[in-house]
Amino acid sequence: LLEEFIIHAFMRGLCTEFIMIIKDIAKQEIPVIGNILPLKKDNIIPIKINKTIEIVIVPNLGEVNSHQDNVGIILEEKNVLRILSKRYKNVLITEINSEEDLEALVKRKPDLVFSGVKYFFFNNRKIWLNDYLEMFEIPYIASNKTALDNESDKNRAKKLMQKAKIKTADFFITNPGEYITEDLIPIKFPLFIKPVTGGDSRGIDKNSIVFNFESFTAKVLDIKVKQNSPSLVETYLSGKEYSVGIFEDSSNGNLRAMPIEIIVKENADGHCILDFDVKKNDEEKVILVADTKVFNKISKLAKNSFKALGGKSLGRIDIKMNSRGVPHFIEANLMPGLRKGYFYRSCVLNLDMSYEDMIFSIANTGLSSH
Repeated sequence: LLEEFIIHAFMRGLCTEFIMIIKDIAKQEIPVIGNILPLKKDNIIPIKINKTIEIVIVPNLGEVNSHQDNVGIILEEKNVLRILSKRYKNVLITEINSEEDLEALVKRKPDLVFSGVKYFFFNNRKIWLNDYLEMFEIPYIASNKTALDNESDKNRAKKLMQKAKIKTADFFITNPGEYITEDLIPIKFPLFIKPVTGGDSRGIDKNSIVFNFESFTAKVLDIKVKQNSPSLVETYLSGKEYSVGIFEDSSNGNLRAMPIEIIVKENADGHCILDFDVKKNDEEKVILVADTKVFNKISKLAKNSFKALGGKSLGRIDIKMNSRGVPHFIEANLMPGLRKGYFYRSCVLNLDMSYEDMIFSIANTGLSSH
């Protein structure tokens, strides 16, 4: 009985002490934590990827965004910086003014060089940026010198297509005075005439379609005088015109094709010509390719063309149908413009991709290439 009395008294004491502790806690004020952010998307701080990306540019002494022979892609570098800084820890803009600047760049060995520069001209020699970076195993975007040479020389590009059994219009190269009579011209009229080199439809106008010898000789002379280039003369293709954006998956080499159709209003002569002024003034309309058979045909031709040129990372292949609806390779751009041009619009229409997403995709492809 004594033992039971002691245990009972002990338990009552514990209960009393426990109740007193609870009362004491209840008297204390609950601290208020200030500045708690609500759980919204804008309040989530992303974890940035620990990579260094240098956006490499060169000075342009001309007008803003004016053409430079050594620049393939005119970048909105501050906008690209803003976008890439959202995802990567170290992003900066580097202007290269000398060979010493270039040497310092490779010594820093960034994880990626994001640039539209093709080459530099230092000490009376050209230094091709992507080939230079390749020597130091530094990843970059777009293609190397060999592929860019294949693309920029339209004569070489078409010969590569013929070698790869890819359809392209019959053609020949000429200079003023080379064909002195109509019967010497190797392919039949109507013909389409443009410069052998140069992009953005420079040298293409309403007189590029020719139906007789007189207009043929006049256009060939015009291109030599104004563009300082030989002429590429090809069979005129009267069908629909397309541009196909290409993205390469660097992890497995697979290519994604993104075709769009380009619609141009008839000119005063009743022809639809995607000439320099039409492009400059954004007078053309771009739509998605809805026909599955056409989509697949031009996608296959574009991928094969990209491979034949030795393209890497990204590019754009231009295609035109003949009167029977057969697609033909026209030309390529392995450093396509990113500022709302055909490449960007092909991403938007085919992938519902924003400008930011496109920049991220290009950077990711470059980072994955080594």
